[in-house]
Amino acid sequence: MKTKSHLPFGSRPVIEPPGRHFWRCGFGTSLVGFQRPTGADEVEPSGSSCVWRRHFWLVLAIVSLQLMASRAAADWPRWRGPTGDGVWADAPALPSRFPATGLRTVWSKPVGPGYSGIAVAGGRVYTMDRQGDQERVVCWDAASGEEVWRFSYAADYGKLEYGKGPRAMPTVHAGHVYTLGAVGHLHCLAADTGRRIWSKDLVGDYRAAQPTWGFAAPVLPVGKTIVVHAGLRPDGCFAALDRLTGKEIWRSGSGPAGYAAPVLARRSKQTQQLIGWTPEHILGLEPTTGKVQWTVPYKVTMGVSIATPIVRDDIVVVSGYWEGSKAIRLGDRPTAGELLWEENRFLRGLMSQPLCRDGRVYLLDKRHGLICCDLKTGEKLWTDANKLTPRDRNPQVTMVWLGESRRILALNSTGQLVLASLHADRYEEHSRAQLVGPTWAHPAYSGRFIFARDDERIVCVDLTSK
Repeated sequence: MKTKSHLPFGSRPVIEPPGRHFWRCGFGTSLVGFQRPTGADEVEPSGSSCVWRRHFWLVLAIVSLQLMASRAAADWPRWRGPTGDGVWADAPALPSRFPATGLRTVWSKPVGPGYSGIAVAGGRVYTMDRQGDQERVVCWDAASGEEVWRFSYAADYGKLEYGKGPRAMPTVHAGHVYTLGAVGHLHCLAADTGRRIWSKDLVGDYRAAQPTWGFAAPVLPVGKTIVVHAGLRPDGCFAALDRLTGKEIWRSGSGPAGYAAPVLARRSKQTQQLIGWTPEHILGLEPTTGKVQWTVPYKVTMGVSIATPIVRDDIVVVSGYWEGSKAIRLGDRPTAGELLWEENRFLRGLMSQPLCRDGRVYLLDKRHGLICCDLKTGEKLWTDANKLTPRDRNPQVTMVWLGESRRILALNSTGQLVLASLHADRYEEHSRAQLVGPTWAHPAYSGRFIFARDDERIVCVDLTSK
């Protein structure tokens, strides 16, 4: 099913009839059917027929629930995966080394330029790109790579730096796809057809101040709302909109918007709090009202608050390119948040998303490469001397944990997928394989596959290739 693409922003796309239509119980599963007894269509609903029908619907309900749970577990529908912390919980058993001939590409399809990451949900693959003067949201079938639909709209980039395409990855939630374009076009689309449900122009409708390098933070679903790092004026650094209608629910924060996605964290007292990082502050918000509960000043050069804060053991860590890293200790009360430590010699991250496990933080420093530091003190424990990804002015690597193990998969800026282990005392590399060309876009993981992209193609690659 494809959506005609040459539409101005805000118009409703026209849906073309599908070339073919089928139902699948999740990516990588088979169709499920039930064999009725011979002649069952002619049997009246009484006696054994009623028993059969009760059993039929009971079995159908059980299987449907199992399939839904399995599919949800296998999805990668949002920024940093299902739990938002860069953990691939149901990763398959991977070999200790990739094949000498490389990993098998299941399918490869053309895509336009952009930095947008990839989402996978319900057997579909989603990303954003740019074609001419239009931004696009594109959906493919995860198993075959066949394009399902596309949604396009006009987006004038003007003199936007690094203006090749959208930055934020799509968020798939409850049957909808939420996207935020580089110059502030926010959309809610039907996940199955690409039909526009609602849209907002953050700059035109809300006078939002566009960040220097464009809007980049993925949308975060919170209850019945979505939270956007929006920069609305006035007092709307963060904003919550009704996820079904787009109606504004609250706005909060007087500072400008940065690039970091907010995170919904559970504190030790079992209370939830939105943690955000802006070009001027690290702050905690009450999720349902947006009320600022605590704030710690952190003014960053050129507004480059990019990587999402990591929250572990009631400690919040952010890492900046020029001013380094800061850790905030969360207290017993929701209003308690104070500086725990700061470091500006080894812990100077840019856009690469850090990982955290067992009291250790792993982040990409602009000079020394991958750094391991102590979560509670910020003390540097080791560096990989730029082995994982090349040293660069704008270094980038996307890392995810493989379940509860010490192993990671990391897609570096050259398009190489690296299998490695992060220990408390060292970096250990096992294997690497070339997947795509140079890229900053975050990949997605589902089943036994990785979905990755550069500025020309999107690929599905089998990680269990032999």
